[in-house]
Amino acid sequence: MRNRARRILPLFFLLCWIGSPVNVPEALGQDGKNFLWKVQSEASTVYLFGSIHLLKKENYPLSQTIEAAFDKSDTLVVEANIQDQGKMNTQAIMEKGLYPPNDNIAEHLSPETYEFLKNEAARLGLPPEVIRMQKPWLLSMMLEAMELLKLGYDPRYGVDNYFLSRATGRKKIAELESVDEQFNLFASLSDREQELFLLFTLKELRNASREVDQVVQAWKSGDTKEMEAIVTKKFKEDPRLVSIQEKLIYERNRKMASTIEEYLRRKGTYFVVVGSAHLIGQKGIVEALRKRGYAVEQL
Repeated sequence: MRNRARRILPLFFLLCWIGSPVNVPEALGQDGKNFLWKVQSEASTVYLFGSIHLLKKENYPLSQTIEAAFDKSDTLVVEANIQDQGKMNTQAIMEKGLYPPNDNIAEHLSPETYEFLKNEAARLGLPPEVIRMQKPWLLSMMLEAMELLKLGYDPRYGVDNYFLSRATGRKKIAELESVDEQFNLFASLSDREQELFLLFTLKELRNASREVDQVVQAWKSGDTKEMEAIVTKKFKEDPRLVSIQEKLIYERNRKMASTIEEYLRRKGTYFVVVGSAHLIGQKGIVEALRKRGYAVEQL
């Protein structure tokens, strides 16, 4: 079982996190706003750019406004440096994401959710023995990545990968969190929260094509209202997801806003790439920095 797990996890990282450098042509101009904000203090400038972690090659080039902000920056700041494989503690993630040999996912889900899971996993070509060993949070991420790959979205063209590839050897690279912190957060969800998270993911898979295209369109046009409507819709429809929304989005927003504020107190220019869902709404990072008195402008 453990030997099989050692083969599965590298595949998971390939799908969800690790991509090779992306080379794209010269950036073109774009009308309207971008999912990009300029935050200024007396000491420094921070550019906040919303990330989509998997994209298509056709989503490039980015606008000249985005590329110019990156070029002006001394430091690239990402949620987690997904290209630094040396920082990924695969053994620790296996322990957090896989059940021991005497346990399996069927013991932690309702019969209805487990049956739903088996049907969706079979549709995506994931063998039963693979889904049985994984905890719901890890399985949710793998299933989502597999569905997006099937639709043509690829981590190699994700925003994080693009800018990390461009920054390597040219700029300082810093992290708001780390890969380990992110996995620890998912692993800290209770059994009930993990089942709800998995159920939420399973329900979304069949609508993924339409919804992810809508997200990308809102991102390309800098439409924060549309992005917020898409992201928050399911949370509003199912109040049981509120605790997950608080842990996975709002708590992290507060922590990341405080870290970004530290950059605003230092000298320099920072280009911060963070998941688009963290930037929107009254509890988003953009509004948090605005409430703390910083000048914030969407570009």
